Amino acid sequence: MTTTLATPTPLDAAAASSTRVLVVVPTYNERNNLDPLVRQIVALAGYRVMVVDDASPDGTGQLADELAREFPGRIDVVHRTGQRGLGRSYVEGMQRALATDADLICQMDADLSHDPKYLPDLIAGSRQYDLVIGSRFLRGISVVNWPLRRVMLSLFANWYVRVITRLNLRDCTAGFRCWRREALVKIPIDRIASDGYAFQVEMTFEAARRGCTIGEVPIIFVERREGTSKITSGVLVESIMMPWRLVLRRWK
Repeated sequence: MTTTLATPTPLDAAAASSTRVLVVVPTYNERNNLDPLVRQIVALAGYRVMVVDDASPDGTGQLADELAREFPGRIDVVHRTGQRGLGRSYVEGMQRALATDADLICQMDADLSHDPKYLPDLIAGSRQYDLVIGSRFLRGISVVNWPLRRVMLSLFANWYVRVITRLNLRDCTAGFRCWRREALVKIPIDRIASDGYAFQVEMTFEAARRGCTIGEVPIIFVERREGTSKITSGVLVESIMMPWRLVLRRWK
């Protein structure tokens, strides 16, 4: 499976205005971050947002509803019930996104670590690639406010994934992405069961396995300003096991 690196050039105004972009944002207890994030996204002409709230007890879902009323036609809100999880939220959000008229479906975190100013770069990259990843490691280490142990863990995780799966990417675990519709429909989304970083790796593997072209664009990742990380020991264990499961899947 071969992947390449994207060096996008900006879309001209006509191309940008004719491209339907939907940004899927999963949330759990992100009330303090959601308002500024959504306002930055809808400030981009024509971009729409789908907030997928995982029954946040802090009122994130209610805030999303308020924003949807403020920006009619630009924001959709999905209120999930049942078992929580980032992967499950993305599965439901992507399935619903494919039921819309969106040409490009982006995904990003709600904690402001992914800056919406990079969305146009991902969109521009989609002219060349089926999947474009906002990479923290394409030009050295582009992260802010991470302790050294977190940097080393992420670098090791990406090296580990590359060695086992042979994905030729600098940032296999990144969650800031843009999919072409025609690429996303190839992925068996309803059978994706992983969560956290493993979800990103599994989706990337399945895309490459189905012949999708994958590129990266550089971003600067800033550690969350509000709230706490959702990383758990279970997420880390799953991330260790997933590359091996994917390799076995290749032979089925």
